[in-house]
Amino acid sequence: MGRRRVSVVGVLSKLGVVTVLAHSLDRPGSEDDFLADAQRYRRELTAHCYRMTGSLHDAEDLVQETYLRAWKSYKGFEGKSSVRTWLYRIATNTCLTALESRKRRPLPTGLGAPSSDPSDEIVARDEVPWLEPIPDDSTDPSNIVGSRESVRLAFVAALQHLPPRQRAVLVLREVLQWKAAEVADAIGSSTAAVNSLLQRARAQLDEIGPSEDDKIEPPESPEAQDLLDRYIAAFEAYDMDELVELFTADAIWEMPPFDGWYQGPQEIVLLSKTHCPAENAGDMRLLPTIANGQPAGAMYMLNPESGRHEPFQLHVLDVRAGAGISHVVAFHAATFRDFGLPAHL
Repeated sequence: MGRRRVSVVGVLSKLGVVTVLAHSLDRPGSEDDFLADAQRYRRELTAHCYRMTGSLHDAEDLVQETYLRAWKSYKGFEGKSSVRTWLYRIATNTCLTALESRKRRPLPTGLGAPSSDPSDEIVARDEVPWLEPIPDDSTDPSNIVGSRESVRLAFVAALQHLPPRQRAVLVLREVLQWKAAEVADAIGSSTAAVNSLLQRARAQLDEIGPSEDDKIEPPESPEAQDLLDRYIAAFEAYDMDELVELFTADAIWEMPPFDGWYQGPQEIVLLSKTHCPAENAGDMRLLPTIANGQPAGAMYMLNPESGRHEPFQLHVLDVRAGAGISHVVAFHAATFRDFGLPAHL
């Protein structure tokens, strides 16, 4: 039977590399098995590349590049490791190459400036490659508690402070639980160098990362669901007094691409009163969702001209067990399409 030829570039541009993998040249059964097997890991590879880059869009592009590299180099795959491990190795090195020419993605709190005055003008810095949220896929069997913890905003934001190789070593060792020798082989280093990189990464994360003492409630917990419901109700009723009651005393609010951040319930509410275009109950509507394994609310703002509520911000919440909402990151409405949210209400 003759080979069926396709245009790889053309198919890639229209359908994506996975379609090329599944429908490319006629191949022996073992390679077909590999191609089918490889596609099962797309979601977790996307999460891996997201941890490395802090960007969902960069992660999706890098996973495409990973599959393309795997497709091109499959003949050299000797089966000494699982397909999953081999793909993670390719993905990690693809990320490391990409990060050589890219800046880290911070949140406003990561810029090193002190908290801002909520009555001051807010300044958007669109030139900064800000950290992005990632949708939660609770239907993914790989999405266990550990993987959810590893895409929490605070953890991913802390990872962005690490040099790329430290970042890769920490993720492979701490999140994926690889042995030091496996990591060394994956990134072309020695076991001693990997252990040194891990030690430095842990030390830096201890300084800037989330505290292990703060128990953050998962989005499906009764406490998180109750606080998200009350948070949504307070905004929709324009009840600022109720909002104050929901935050912890040291709560932080930030909203990239604006570079300021704000601390304390009164400061957060003053920010809303000063800069939010809403003025009355009903001006805002929120849909509950999940982002980064955390409870979130998609806020829609009333457009007086159209009479419709249109995308405004995606609020991702940290709910501290027994205390309240300790952190909110309000992302730009451009993120809505990644979460499959409606274009208006």
